[in-house]
Amino acid sequence: MKPVTIDGDNLSLEDLEAVALHGATVKIHPRAVSKIKKCRKYVEKIVNTGETVYGINTGFGSLCRKRISKKDIEKLQENLILSHALSVGPVFSEEEVRAIMLLRSNVLAKGFSGVRLQVIQTLVEMINKSMHPMIPEKGSVGASGDLAPLAFMALPMIGKGWVFYQGRLMEGKRAFKKAGISPLKLSSKEGLALINGTCVMTAIGVLSLLKAERLAEFADMAGALSLEAALCTPAAFDPNIQKVRKHKGQRKSAENLVNLTRGSQIREFHKACPKVQDPYSFRCMPQVHGAVRDTLSYVRSVLEIEINSATDNPLIFPDEGKVISAGNFHGEPVALASDFLSIAVSELASISERRIAALINPAISDLPAALIKEPGLNSGFMMAQIVAASLVSENKCLTHPASVDSIPTSIDQEDHVSMGTIAARKAREVVNNAEDVLAIEFLAASQGIDFRSPLKPGIGTGKIYQKIRGRIPPLIKDRILVLDLVKMKELMRKGF
Repeated sequence: MKPVTIDGDNLSLEDLEAVALHGATVKIHPRAVSKIKKCRKYVEKIVNTGETVYGINTGFGSLCRKRISKKDIEKLQENLILSHALSVGPVFSEEEVRAIMLLRSNVLAKGFSGVRLQVIQTLVEMINKSMHPMIPEKGSVGASGDLAPLAFMALPMIGKGWVFYQGRLMEGKRAFKKAGISPLKLSSKEGLALINGTCVMTAIGVLSLLKAERLAEFADMAGALSLEAALCTPAAFDPNIQKVRKHKGQRKSAENLVNLTRGSQIREFHKACPKVQDPYSFRCMPQVHGAVRDTLSYVRSVLEIEINSATDNPLIFPDEGKVISAGNFHGEPVALASDFLSIAVSELASISERRIAALINPAISDLPAALIKEPGLNSGFMMAQIVAASLVSENKCLTHPASVDSIPTSIDQEDHVSMGTIAARKAREVVNNAEDVLAIEFLAASQGIDFRSPLKPGIGTGKIYQKIRGRIPPLIKDRILVLDLVKMKELMRKGF
């Protein structure tokens, strides 16, 4: 796989996915090197002149008025990492940690943070040698960025902390020795530059968004399959309907649903069906799925900016001769986008669950109760709908916006915070729940199609159905359905 080159300005969401999920290596672009060195030279000039500058020779947060002597500057940076490594809870996955490290490397490569080149090189080497710091998830309030979890990322870089390496959890110092990486002795500004910023919330947000974008495609596919299984009409997807309400997402979903069901024998056979209108969960798929698509487009636009932004503090502008203490570490843009992501994806799961409920209900779908030939003796898909309902209700709790909350920290110096990392973590859970609900819908809809035989579904839905049945047989009598669910999710993750 081609290495991903970072320069602070041109990283894409797909680059992040390549590094995080597919093991792509990372290298630093030569044009970034000159910017990094120029900025570092300016920091060293400040240290040598003795000018008082926040984060370089002062304390941090509410202790910013405490002047630090030149002889203690290195100890100041180390103490910052040690004192801030206090996040708790379950740890981020290796894939998530790779994404976090990549984003931190890219931020520093912009050349406004004032670190030495070897700091970024150490992070890149850790990525390339598959060394992943142990980072507990909980403890960030999203301003001044993701201080606590990023401190855990930085600990191994100074010979402390813990990493997952060669399939084992071990002390960072030992892992560095085994990998042939030299630990750092942090210099002025470098500890602060490593932990001050939005890289954790942004990394989790990007990975969740990319998965959500795939779920938006699957929602149309599962919905189209359910539409045919329930003998509903695609008439509401007519292009004329979409022309008079010009939301891009709605138009795209409607086009997908029309194309997927084109050539359906099931539809042709039941054209004279007496039903005038179908339930909203079928008829309004373009409006709901489409609105989700539009929301995901907005979230993507925010994250594409954030992954190439300088988000630490202070920022250093050597060309202008300025060191500016400001607030780019504040996670509000990512917090709001992550909350919106949660809300949108929860709707994909919500409407999907309603279609599952319709399929198992003979009064709506005209299919056997619980989608099984001998209901009563067999429970069929009854529990599948209950699980989907549970996940949807859990999502309702998770979609309360984290970003509407704030609590003052750091002796009221940091008196308004974003809660962006909480928002991103919640979004991840909502996306994972939605994946399970859509997987259940695929299984239920395929079971419904079985009962329509010998009539065949549309060209697109037919291909989906064949792929599912090539891996998962029809449910003739009760069996352990969770095994089918696992296989279904594997199919989805491979993109069918």
